[in-house]
Amino acid sequence: MSCNNDQIRIDDDKQITLHFSVLFMDGSIVDSTRDNEPATFQYGDGSLLPGFEQALLGLKVGDKRSILIESANGFGERNDKNMQEISRSRFSDEMVLEPGTMISFANAGDGGELPGVVQKIENEIVTVDFNHPLAGRDLTFEVEIIAIKPAVQAVQMQGGSSREN
Repeated sequence: MSCNNDQIRIDDDKQITLHFSVLFMDGSIVDSTRDNEPATFQYGDGSLLPGFEQALLGLKVGDKRSILIESANGFGERNDKNMQEISRSRFSDEMVLEPGTMISFANAGDGGELPGVVQKIENEIVTVDFNHPLAGRDLTFEVEIIAIKPAVQAVQMQGGSSREN
């Protein structure tokens, strides 16, 4: 009996290709692949929100779903401790600071970057919000499963473009 790829279901060790749209509860679109190439990821690799990934479990090629992800299972709840007041003197004089401006800050913890959004400026104090922009928001994910196949394991390249000295 041959394996029919249309009947493979999403679970661990599967590579999934899908189209998705992320919408606010009022129906406005936050992000979508519909006008571009579909997204591909490995199920269980941690690249998706846990609530979204769990909702995909068991789907097969051709399935379409509308999935409600509550904020706690999405980008988390807003945390007032992530609002920081920073002295204007810590920013360069050339930097234009106004509400809504996104600024990337060095993250001393891991050497990466931490984005923050200017919320307000009063006198010499700049209030920056370090919450994820979608924190505290319930979202709807609309998905269409395009392809499912066994995940491709990293293979060490032999020969090819490498050069021996």
